[in-house]
Amino acid sequence: MMMNRRAFLASLPLLLASCTARHRVTVGSKNFTEQLILGELLADVLESALHSPVDRRLYLAGTYICHQALLAGRIDVYVEYTGTALAAVLKEPVAAGTAGDHRQVYERVREEYTRRFGLTVMPPLGFDNSFAMIMRGEDARRMGITKLSQLAPFAPRMRMGVGYEFLERQDGYKGLVNAYGLRFASEPRVMDLGLLYRALENRQVDIIAGANTDGLIAALRLTVLEDDRRYFPPYDAVPIARADMLERYPAMRSALEHLGGKINVAEMRRMNYAVDGEKRDAAQVASDFLREQKLLLA
Repeated sequence: MMMNRRAFLASLPLLLASCTARHRVTVGSKNFTEQLILGELLADVLESALHSPVDRRLYLAGTYICHQALLAGRIDVYVEYTGTALAAVLKEPVAAGTAGDHRQVYERVREEYTRRFGLTVMPPLGFDNSFAMIMRGEDARRMGITKLSQLAPFAPRMRMGVGYEFLERQDGYKGLVNAYGLRFASEPRVMDLGLLYRALENRQVDIIAGANTDGLIAALRLTVLEDDRRYFPPYDAVPIARADMLERYPAMRSALEHLGGKINVAEMRRMNYAVDGEKRDAAQVASDFLREQKLLLA
């Protein structure tokens, strides 16, 4: 009995710490720069609103892992994108031209997440991180191209660069060329996402499939062609939270609602470039943005 009692007393601090951790809000994120910044941003805002520390479980691989972590209670909130939620999580078809209504897609995702998972989809943060067809700025100006519907006459003389995933997705390469009647000079060059901008800058390709909030777009003075036929679905960034935690911490809901519409595309691109291009710390970039925009709740 004495040995058991001693063992229990020795383990008591760990048990108490474990219980405390389970009742503390935990923020998650996927495993790329933008998600890391957004995870730090959510954590800072929640710490300010709750007046207590927030746990961070960032860089949790992709959508599936984050979603399962949320359902299992390992994390309490992370940022998802509405188009990804619709297609990858809810497994609903995303038809070109019919899913471009941001409000419609958001409401569908919000309703289904509540019904199927008991999760709460908070208001959009203010930017759309869709796929983006990107050209060198000087080339787009010389050709007079601002929209994807204007690209077809020039495509036979152009080379395209894409990431591996873009070739396989239902909203990827095959659907894009069909929707816009595009025929490029050759099959697309497939490469790691990190090499796309270097290939474009070095004129190894003439157009790439990037992301709307990539930091190098502004830094390299590139042009994003408007998806005027609404081929790509909206990918509005939205915090998704466990409903029980929102009930337990009313200030958590208020803080997440407070962020609604506060981050535009240009600001997200700037933060992404600060980390990827200027090699700044993601946590510091998020903190600086919140203070500049006066978004921390006292």
